[in-house]
Amino acid sequence: MIINPGAMALADWREIYEGASAELSADAWNAIDASAAAVARIVARGAPVYGINTGFGKLASVRVADDDLATLQRNIVLSHAAGTGAPSPAKNVRLMMALKLASFGMGASGVRRETVAMLETMLAKGITPIVPSQGSVGASGDLAPLAHMAAAMIGVGEIEVGGQTLLAADALADAGLVPLELGPKEGLALLNGTQFSTANALAGLFRADTLFRSALITGALSTEAAKGSDAPFDPRIHALRGHAGQRAVGDALRGLMAGSAIRASHAIDDPRVQDPYCLRCQPQVMGAVLDLLRQAATTLAVEANGVSDNPLIFADTDEALSGGNFHAEPVAFAADMIAMALCEIGSIAERRIAMLVDPALSGLPAFLTPRPGLNSGFMIPQVTAAALVSENKQRAHPASVDSIPTSANQEDHVSMAAHGARRLLDMADNASAVIGIELLAACQGIDFHAPLQSSEALEAAHSHLRAAVPTLEDDRHFHPDMEAATALIRSGSLVAAVAASLPGVG
Repeated sequence: MIINPGAMALADWREIYEGASAELSADAWNAIDASAAAVARIVARGAPVYGINTGFGKLASVRVADDDLATLQRNIVLSHAAGTGAPSPAKNVRLMMALKLASFGMGASGVRRETVAMLETMLAKGITPIVPSQGSVGASGDLAPLAHMAAAMIGVGEIEVGGQTLLAADALADAGLVPLELGPKEGLALLNGTQFSTANALAGLFRADTLFRSALITGALSTEAAKGSDAPFDPRIHALRGHAGQRAVGDALRGLMAGSAIRASHAIDDPRVQDPYCLRCQPQVMGAVLDLLRQAATTLAVEANGVSDNPLIFADTDEALSGGNFHAEPVAFAADMIAMALCEIGSIAERRIAMLVDPALSGLPAFLTPRPGLNSGFMIPQVTAAALVSENKQRAHPASVDSIPTSANQEDHVSMAAHGARRLLDMADNASAVIGIELLAACQGIDFHAPLQSSEALEAAHSHLRAAVPTLEDDRHFHPDMEAATALIRSGSLVAAVAASLPGVG
């Protein structure tokens, strides 16, 4: 993947997240060189400029002598590498590095060619800094996480390479790299920015996109299992309201059920007038989820292509302008939207599971077992789904509405974007397990309708599950079944098996 600064699509970032190699476009190097030359001229002038020859944060008024500028940049990296908690996933760190590379490529950070090349080489060789996951409040940049990345570049801390964790100096030496000696502003440029928050938010978005498509399939399967109606998916209904997501979801659900013999079997003279909301209102709920995810995607696409360093270097005028691009409020809002979307995907799915196990609502055997009483069937998997949904409800509280002053009140309003984004993968795991349980329950319900078959698309989904998990005849160890079904959701293989055109974020 060639990183074209300022012009990357979400699909490009997703390929890098999934493991594609990445290097900076050759067209970016002239802007990088011009920005570094501007910093050299600013230093030569001798006037105090924040981040170049002054202290940082509350210490911005302290002038630093030219002889100490290299030490100043090293010190900021070492002092700010103060994260804690479990290491961030390597995929997230790689994406963070690629985002930082793209930001430098815009030529507004004042870093030298060799510094950018070091970051590019580490990314290419799979040299991934160990970055603790906690410690950023998402303002003045993701200082602690990015400082751990920068520390690895100067040979301090730990690095993961080839599945092993090594001391940074040893890992660099093994790769034939010499620890970086930082020039003016470079330490600050490396650790100032929203790349940690943005990488985690993008990771959550990518997982949410796959999960959303999977949930459309399981929602259609549940509708079939309950012999629900596809009339609520009529495009005329959704055209009158007008929301793009709602219309897309209605079309998708109707398409998934097209040609179903199960649907045809109760299309006439069905005594039920209306289905419960968890079936009937799927276009309205999942459509709103889709609109939310798309808005978050738009925000993150802009953020990923922007520069969130401070101060910013304008080479044409040799100016270093201090601003607040490091404040991650847009990312915090996007992460909160993704969290709400993940919460609602699981919430409505759990209601469909609960409906399917209740014979009064579904018309199916109690708890989806042929011999209820002797067998408990899907009784406790529904409880597990409920527990996961409640956990996600608690995690979905907006992070962006919180703030806490830092740096002796110099940084007196912060975004909490890092926390808001970091929770998303755990929330996606929870929601994926709920959708996995729904996949099991819906396919079990469809089995009771044999020899009637569903549509071609939904039969493909049913067969995909049955290749991994047989029909539940009598109670057995349920956990392996749930793990197998959830793996189909997380991997995206259920979506691939259906081979239908399903809406998503892009």
